[in-house]
Amino acid sequence: MEKRLDPDSFDFPVEKIKKGLYSDIYFLRTQAILEQGGINSHVTVQVFQRDYAMLCGIDEAIALIKRCSYNPKELKIRALHDGDMIAPWETIMTIEGNLADFIHLETVYLGTLARRTKIATNCHRAVEAANGKPVLFFPSRFDEYTVQEGDGYAAKVGGMSNVSTPANAMCWGIEAAGTIPHALIAAFGGDTLAATKAFDKYMDPEISRIALVDFNNDCVNTSLALARELGDKLEGVRLDTSDKMVDVSLIGQMGHFKPTGVNEQLVRNVREALDREGFGHVKIIVSGGFNPERIHLFEQNGVPVDIYAVGSSIFATNVDFTADVVLLDGKSCAKAGRQYMDSDRLEKVEM
Repeated sequence: MEKRLDPDSFDFPVEKIKKGLYSDIYFLRTQAILEQGGINSHVTVQVFQRDYAMLCGIDEAIALIKRCSYNPKELKIRALHDGDMIAPWETIMTIEGNLADFIHLETVYLGTLARRTKIATNCHRAVEAANGKPVLFFPSRFDEYTVQEGDGYAAKVGGMSNVSTPANAMCWGIEAAGTIPHALIAAFGGDTLAATKAFDKYMDPEISRIALVDFNNDCVNTSLALARELGDKLEGVRLDTSDKMVDVSLIGQMGHFKPTGVNEQLVRNVREALDREGFGHVKIIVSGGFNPERIHLFEQNGVPVDIYAVGSSIFATNVDFTADVVLLDGKSCAKAGRQYMDSDRLEKVEM
């Protein structure tokens, strides 16, 4: 039996959840009616979604039910596992028991499943497109900070190579990864070399020396200057040219490709320049608008990228879960268009 995450490993505001603070009000009213009427509705609730996806958040959803339902020992749960690939309409979890004991949690566990599955699925698609090359999870600046721990877990499930914030990295057991930022270069008056030398001087030698090279829109010459100065200590350069800018190395090459942003020719220019001077060890990291489709195109065309960093596209598509009562006292009681769909993939959860 595959081991699940410990329910106590999650930091839930249990009392607030049990009181329904995060629940749709109609669930709370349903709960009140059932309780005040003394109605014990023994139901089976079925959870599903409508896309091909990588499931994530199921252990967290189970933990929510164990810790925030009423009479959890009286409930029966069967569920898939985090990391399972799921199909449209496939049942990923069933909950059986007195509806009043857990109906207040529907909003919460569905939201958890939606968020974690979206992140894991989009990470998985980016990783698949990268054809075995590392992909870094860099989207945290595009959403509210409290989601970072759960997003980091989903990124791990989705196969990412590293994450950018300590909160993202909490479940990884590693230190977050990052490059020399534009802000440090700006603090040194726009001098990328000076900023990189300061980074090298003051940062632990175990931290990778990876420099941004687009601050002055001259990725080739900036990369060469850094490589000449740092030599073997320079692990990589990161290209992050804005999609509104054309790098100076491309001015004489334009006419047959879109010259803005981090494009294929820019990467080739940097790689060829580094290799000509014997800096083949310097890796090229690309960022700025990369998604699975763009990564796949780069890989298909043999662009010499070593590492991809992916940001806002991780949040670009949604995966929405639905929960329905499908059985009442073991007999069919689903709304029109829905029905109980059992699955031999579901595994009994110890309560």
